[in-house]
Amino acid sequence: MVELLERLAERDGLIDALRAELRAAQVKIGELEARLGTTSKNSSKPPSQDGLGKPAPKSLRTRSGRKPGGQPGHPGSRLAQVATPNERVRHEPAACSGCGAGLGGAEEVGAQRRQVFDLPPVAVRVVEHQLIAHRCGCGTVTAGQAPAGVDAPVQYGPRIAAIIIYLYVGQFLSKQRTAQALSELFGVPVSGGTVASVTDRAATAVTDSGFLGLVRAGLVKAPVAHFDETGFRVAGKLHWVHSASTEAYSLITCHAKRGVAAMDAAGVLPEFAGVAVHDAWAPYDTYTGATHALCGAHVLRELTAVIDTSPAGAYCWARQAQAALLDLKALVDDAAAGGRPSVNPVELAVQTRLLRSAANIGISENRDRDGKLAKKHHALARRLLNRQTDYLRFTTDFAVPFDNNPAEREIRMIKVRQKVSGCLRTLSGAETFCALRSYLATARKQGTDFFEALTMLTEGNPRLPAAA
Repeated sequence: MVELLERLAERDGLIDALRAELRAAQVKIGELEARLGTTSKNSSKPPSQDGLGKPAPKSLRTRSGRKPGGQPGHPGSRLAQVATPNERVRHEPAACSGCGAGLGGAEEVGAQRRQVFDLPPVAVRVVEHQLIAHRCGCGTVTAGQAPAGVDAPVQYGPRIAAIIIYLYVGQFLSKQRTAQALSELFGVPVSGGTVASVTDRAATAVTDSGFLGLVRAGLVKAPVAHFDETGFRVAGKLHWVHSASTEAYSLITCHAKRGVAAMDAAGVLPEFAGVAVHDAWAPYDTYTGATHALCGAHVLRELTAVIDTSPAGAYCWARQAQAALLDLKALVDDAAAGGRPSVNPVELAVQTRLLRSAANIGISENRDRDGKLAKKHHALARRLLNRQTDYLRFTTDFAVPFDNNPAEREIRMIKVRQKVSGCLRTLSGAETFCALRSYLATARKQGTDFFEALTMLTEGNPRLPAAA
């Protein structure tokens, strides 16, 4: 009898151990499945890493009721005939299409206008500046002075320099491809080293003009600004590009660090006292002088990741939280479109209560934090609850947007550059690239296109930012 009881106890212990192992295995499988299911739709993973098996596009936006395409009032972009073309070519019929008779002297009864927009053959124009020297009767020889910017026996003019920077910094071509494009389009011999020296001089002109300081000052004084960061390969190592932006200014900087050291070096957040819109990354919160607003698009992706790992057909707290956030955004959009200064307080309270209850359920369901996935879901639900004011700041201050898309658009260009032409070989090269991107992005926001801004820069008259 004693032996039987011992064997039963041994069996029960083995069953408990196997149950624990099974539970641990199930948690691990869930974590691995969640990792395999990570896409650009449910995480911060870029779309380029989704691979060929990327999911079909799935937007969190709700139907607007408008038809696809350009909306009424949108000017569009298309060719339109001009009243005074550069050249007119008449095409007369040789004979009547009916009887075959000649039409010389016949009455002209109509004309169809068809216009072709094209470029004339492009050739580089070489201007020689001769510095004439004269000898005075006293024996002194005096030579003429070269115009400003004409400093060498042979050099590229400001427009060619602007095109070099436009292709390299504005359109992300590599140095060699930029040089090849100049050679093939204009018959101008350009080397990769020339591309580097031209962009270095342009970046120095941007810095020396005080442009970056003016942009920093404008950002510091802004009531709302967007902040973000992304990895960038520089000199074979991981560096970080940080962006600070508003509707009028863009500042892009590169640093070996990702956190507070890089943000301090950028020079905006240490003095910023407005509303800082960003994701929920902790280093941003160390700047207590700013009011913080958290990105709704980021948390929607996080909630989608929770939904993707939940059993099909079962209730999921993340789905309720996601719906509440989207409904709150719709309330704000409707109020703003109708010219109302605030949303209906009753509707705001209803959706806020749904969001809080969903977060509380998420905390309760994951209170044991059994495994990495449960810990992640618990932290998300806790953050939604604890930082509700920061997530919902857009509902009480219409100047604060729902998402951080302006900052993401700035750093997306850095990813495009890396994808098209690879990493940058030196930190100084990365800083040059970022300074010129800051110049171009700010110029465009203030109504100057890339090429015009670059021509002004290469002519020695950079386009300085106006006050917002």
